[in-house]
Amino acid sequence: MRVLGIDPGSRMTGWGVVEGLGERMTHVGSGTIVLETSVPLGIRLARLYTACLRLVDEWSPAALVLERNFVARNVQSAFRLGEARGAVLAAAGTTGIALHQYAPATVKLAAVGHGQADKRAVGRGVALRLRLTRAPAPDAADALALALCHLHQAPLVARIASAMLAQAQPRMWDRRARERGA
Repeated sequence: MRVLGIDPGSRMTGWGVVEGLGERMTHVGSGTIVLETSVPLGIRLARLYTACLRLVDEWSPAALVLERNFVARNVQSAFRLGEARGAVLAAAGTTGIALHQYAPATVKLAAVGHGQADKRAVGRGVALRLRLTRAPAPDAADALALALCHLHQAPLVARIASAMLAQAQPRMWDRRARERGA
């Protein structure tokens, strides 16, 4: 499974593509999207949206992963982050790609083994997990950590969905049989 992680920001957005085959995780690509602060916010968000469409088109991931919203101390920063997330969410909706979101602590736990890890630790953990010679840029490392998190969580989510479907099936058949008087 190929997964695209995106760590949105109104000035800098990290992205990372990881491919998982069983327990093996492979770095496919990563980088940052730099949005010029001299450009009005609406134009930056439109450029972020377009860049996300290109990433999905170029890498053909099975899923796109974002970090869940969190409460920031600075309200203006929280608004800017929400606006950038909106551009990424719109791109995901436009392409129809499966979208998954994880809490920051869950992402850090998957990448580093510690839910309160700082940015440097996440970079080192991502480099170690993906066998990179050096840590990627911080925003790209965060995006790669998102992709790694999903690759760890996806098998569990699939098993739960399968179990829930299997549990629901007999009930549906039992109800139909009762309706027919059997």
